[in-house]
Amino acid sequence: MNFSDALRYLDEHINLEATAGRIEGLSLDRMRALMAVMGDPQQSYPSVHVTGTNGKGSTTLMISALLHARGLSVGTFTSPHVETINERLRWNLEPIDDESFAEVITDLSVFEPLLGDRRPSYFELTTAGALQWFADNVVDVAVVEVGVLGRFDATNVIDADVAVITNVGRDHTDGVGDWRRRIAQEKASIIKPSSVLVLGETDPALRGVFLEEPAAAVIERGIDFAVVENRLAVGGRLIDVRTPKTIYRDVFVSLNGAHQGENAAVAITAAEAFFDSALEEDVIVEALSTIAVPGRFEIMQRNPLIILDAAHNPDGARVATETLLEGFGEGRSRILVIGLLQGRDIGQMLDEFDAQGADVVICCTADSPRAFTANEIATTARARGIDAEVIPLIDDAVERARTVAKTDDVILVAGSTYVVGRARSILRHGASADE
Repeated sequence: MNFSDALRYLDEHINLEATAGRIEGLSLDRMRALMAVMGDPQQSYPSVHVTGTNGKGSTTLMISALLHARGLSVGTFTSPHVETINERLRWNLEPIDDESFAEVITDLSVFEPLLGDRRPSYFELTTAGALQWFADNVVDVAVVEVGVLGRFDATNVIDADVAVITNVGRDHTDGVGDWRRRIAQEKASIIKPSSVLVLGETDPALRGVFLEEPAAAVIERGIDFAVVENRLAVGGRLIDVRTPKTIYRDVFVSLNGAHQGENAAVAITAAEAFFDSALEEDVIVEALSTIAVPGRFEIMQRNPLIILDAAHNPDGARVATETLLEGFGEGRSRILVIGLLQGRDIGQMLDEFDAQGADVVICCTADSPRAFTANEIATTARARGIDAEVIPLIDDAVERARTVAKTDDVILVAGSTYVVGRARSILRHGASADE
């Protein structure tokens, strides 16, 4: 297979991310069977497993950067991707190239028939491919981000040396009843008896859910580690972090938003837990002072300022807005380009993005079968007194925002990875990207 063949092969399999948006079958049996016929490559290296409602992608990349800066060969698996699937598989922080990706998928196509009628999903295949690729590259450690929740996620075939829970918020849930506890229980399932648990969630009502899981050790935010200072800095945050091993002072994190300072504390603590030692200052500087996470409050252009944020749930939307207003919104007119997937409360998302405070709101339709139409979003916006524009195509919506923006204005493109990914392609490569 070449790269295009590999993408077509994957597209022949059910893609729960793009269609249903929920776990199929509530079982790891098929994934375990696939890994077994491949020789269980995930058992050939230690691993760090990361879950949480928000921040897990950024935290995963920061952990990888810290481990690599200390001299390890590191495999990283994240999802979903923003622009290209290559982003999901990284070796020493660099995305897999097209040729290597095609080789990975070609190998998977040989193993799949051995499963009989148990046809794996798109996500199961990409996860299995990543775990095999890491073994082929003889990594010292793999850092793996959960796709959805944890218990039945395809990544949960690994037995993590360090299990990381960033937080618990509302996503992939109907919001009925004691939903926070139910989500916590699903995420807690990545904790194995051999795992050191780094627990970032601080809700006392949920603490017991995580501590009930057998673990080798537990390191808790607010008890064993904490951000002591979290200050706005040019190009990111400046933080002081207390950990079980030491206190790190004046750590520069090249990501925007106070939440990224909190994510950095989790990442530092997880790296410490993996090594069972404090990290050297030069390791911290190398790893965190130049870290970049595509589509997470990413500045794509200045004059006017264009920011992309894949915030797709209420907590993420609120944090994106707080970050914008804290460091970038003063004295500027704001333009919001928004597209949303079904399963979200449109009104709540508009509120969290402070659409009422924006000078221009442009509604578009995400490129997904699960998307709300631009008209549906605009209808809800108008019912809230927001004078929203309807521009269904993402390309046209971004161009409209750029047309109406003055030099000192700020444009925020947000609401869905599908919207942000397409906008990123347009801004990086021009309107012809992709297609």
